[in-house]
Amino acid sequence: MALAMLYVLLWIHLVGQAVLCEDLPPPRDVHVDPLLRWTPAPEHSNVTYTAQYRRFDTRGWRDVPACVQTELTSCDVTSVKAKAEYGCVELRVRAEKHNLTSGPVDACSDQGGPCSPAVRLSARPGRLTVHLSRNHSMALEYGDHAQHVVYYGREEEPLQEFERTTSSVTIGDLEEGVRYCVKVQFILFHKSLGPPSCTRCEVIPGSSTNHSMIVVAPIVAVFLFTVFLIPAIAYMLIFHLEKMKQWMQPYSMPESITRPLPENCRFSSIPTEERYEVISFTEESCVRA
Repeated sequence: MALAMLYVLLWIHLVGQAVLCEDLPPPRDVHVDPLLRWTPAPEHSNVTYTAQYRRFDTRGWRDVPACVQTELTSCDVTSVKAKAEYGCVELRVRAEKHNLTSGPVDACSDQGGPCSPAVRLSARPGRLTVHLSRNHSMALEYGDHAQHVVYYGREEEPLQEFERTTSSVTIGDLEEGVRYCVKVQFILFHKSLGPPSCTRCEVIPGSSTNHSMIVVAPIVAVFLFTVFLIPAIAYMLIFHLEKMKQWMQPYSMPESITRPLPENCRFSSIPTEERYEVISFTEESCVRA
């Protein structure tokens, strides 16, 4: 009996440890717009969230006072931005439940702004161009000391740093048909300034796409010729055949033009009174005998 009770207590202890060691899923879609927002994991309830920030001139993370173990899914971070240098802070959110704490998720900016770059992508065969503005507020104030850090990689793989630049860049030697993702963050004097852009992805098109366009173009031209030009010709032949015959008859010169001149007619050249240049013309003059 005592042995049975010991097994029961041991089983309860193991189950309790398993519950405590259960992984708590982190929040999703953490972004700034300009409120800090996130989406909770759907399979968990009674979860609270804590938002944290990091200033440009510091390395440590601090809790946002108004968003510690909150049940809300948004946080007003205006107060911490107001106290930060340049008004820029990096942000992140973690989930908490009882003794469990999820890993933090960094916030991103989908719209861009003074602290986050606006990013646009365009894909070509083997290449992906990251379009960035040189005229953002930090660049206008600090010049080349304000830069973009461009990260890229295949979808669902960790992004790696590609280049630090002040303007748009093109990433080459990419595999066609593969989806690549990019995010960009401002740095000032080689220190991260604010939330990075939210990750954007594009599929690299194949060169066969251009070949197919070359093949399709003549087919479209033949189709348009068949649909529009042939019916127009048929209409003219059916309803305007007589007029077409008249238009196609040989043209006869008037008799007054083909008649020979009398023998007593001569030509005289009379200069015109042009202001800038002299142009001569021929006048027919007939002298009576």
